[in-house]
Amino acid sequence: MPIFQDENSLAVKFFIQKDIPQEIQAELCETITSLGGRVESKVPRQGYILVQPGTAEEERLRLCWTSPDRPERHFVPYTYVEACKIAGMLLKQIFVENGIPIKMHIHPSIANVNARAALSQRIMHSGGDPTASPQSARVLLADPNTEVFQHLVKSYQGVPDKYIESYLWVKKCVEKGALVYTPLVYKNPGGRRPGEERTQFTEEDEERLCQWIATKIPYKETGGRTGNRLYQQLCEMTVDPEYAWVTRHTWQSWRERYKKNSVRLDKMIATIVDQKKPAHGEKGQYGYVRKAEEKPKRVRKKRDKATEEPFHSEEQIIAGININGNMNGALPIVILTPDQIPSRSQASTSAISAHPDEEEMEDGEESEEWQVRIGDQPPPPWGKRKASEDGDSEPHAAKKARLIDLSSHPDSYPPPIPFVPGNEQAVVQVSLHCIDQAICDIANEYRFTVQEVKEFYDKCGEMERTRTRFHKMRELLSSIEGGVGDNTNGL
Repeated sequence: MPIFQDENSLAVKFFIQKDIPQEIQAELCETITSLGGRVESKVPRQGYILVQPGTAEEERLRLCWTSPDRPERHFVPYTYVEACKIAGMLLKQIFVENGIPIKMHIHPSIANVNARAALSQRIMHSGGDPTASPQSARVLLADPNTEVFQHLVKSYQGVPDKYIESYLWVKKCVEKGALVYTPLVYKNPGGRRPGEERTQFTEEDEERLCQWIATKIPYKETGGRTGNRLYQQLCEMTVDPEYAWVTRHTWQSWRERYKKNSVRLDKMIATIVDQKKPAHGEKGQYGYVRKAEEKPKRVRKKRDKATEEPFHSEEQIIAGININGNMNGALPIVILTPDQIPSRSQASTSAISAHPDEEEMEDGEESEEWQVRIGDQPPPPWGKRKASEDGDSEPHAAKKARLIDLSSHPDSYPPPIPFVPGNEQAVVQVSLHCIDQAICDIANEYRFTVQEVKEFYDKCGEMERTRTRFHKMRELLSSIEGGVGDNTNGL
């Protein structure tokens, strides 16, 4: 059966817009005739008017010949003939209501230009108008795979006669041959339906509730019987077959039952507690948790002062060098009394007894270690000067070796006095320590003060690093001095 023939084998009538190019009109006439249709020179009462969308003539034809009395007269683009030929059937005008095309809007979420054009053609071939604005359109077509689709659904779900559909919805309607909107599904808003009876509490429910509270909070004075968590834990016990009765009510219902009947239920709970006589804080009671494990006490090591203050720094031999670091070939003479020369065994013994290698930290000692003085309060323990560790009451200045600086009188050096046992004083000629000698050499070589070199060495503790540091500093200063000289000559 030809495509353009109805059930009674009568030819479907077509009218072609007059200002369509003659070549297209001739091709349309040939196709329509070959498929069983007939082209009329006048507008038919029942049939199809082939127009060119977007032209003034198309608008004029619609205004003149659109009538509710002629529901079987349809306006379609002239490409409708070719679309029917490709589909192998006469495409039904399903997007029409009371002879008027249903307005549709293709949302920008459908970003593909070719897809938008194909969708627009399919809508027009089935009688719809895809050129409407979002406000005037009855159907909004959008991409369901974007977030804006759900936003559109929520925005227009309360607007009557406004539908949000997927771009695939057009194809489904064409295949079904009917206009079918996506149905609404009822979603239970919650709560009890009118007329539906709620589950009543029984005496057995109350007895089980009292058993639970007596187990978890046996004594009311500890608090927590009206809290949420107690009853939430009860409803979490549904996995246990012994607690299958819990599902009869929600945790809110169990809580409200106790809260509204607490005076009566507290007496039942007290009776159960008198029978079991649980102790405070037994395992399983609400609010009691496992005690945290005690952390082992940390051991803090203290440094030995004997290692922090070497003998050569204690005696301040460097102090005998003048500020320019020039020794003038002289060696300072240090005079010590016999009682100021401790023996090796005495020094080591006193160091061990007075300075233990390790001591145990007390609880809270770490937080109190670095307290600060506030207002007129006494200074913290760490800020107080400690008493002499060896118990000697001799002033600190007397403990230092007396230093004779002879750098200013190079010709008046006294000859070394040999040490004789039994003398009241022992005169000892002490040469500079090797480290102090190296510090002096660095100071002399790179023209810095001994004090500057010594301060940097005390910080880093590496002689080679100290030498490199002051070597670079001298090179930098020399380059600066050279640059200043060049600028002066230029002036």
